[in-house]
Amino acid sequence: MVNSDRDYKFEYLGNSSRLVITPLTDRCYRTLIGAYSSFFGGAPEGPAGTGKTESVKDLAKAIGVKCVVFNCSDNLNYKAMAKFFKGLASSGS
Repeated sequence: MVNSDRDYKFEYLGNSSRLVITPLTDRCYRTLIGAYSSFFGGAPEGPAGTGKTESVKDLAKAIGVKCVVFNCSDNLNYKAMAKFFKGLASSGS
């Protein structure tokens, strides 16, 4: 069982609907919160269209943390990644 105590970060993410909690999303949340409390990240993997990205975004909303999602494709080059990291660094992330 995960025993974690993290502060709520008060990031305003708007008033949108939440994801339905199933045993699988609950297990995903426990794993990601365990990693987050140890100052690690998480990268769920699996087949396309199974809700990995939505689960991570919903968990970020639940704890008040901004979640930035980007998809790696063949069109993503080093200049695009430089812009991405420059934006993250300038925002203090």
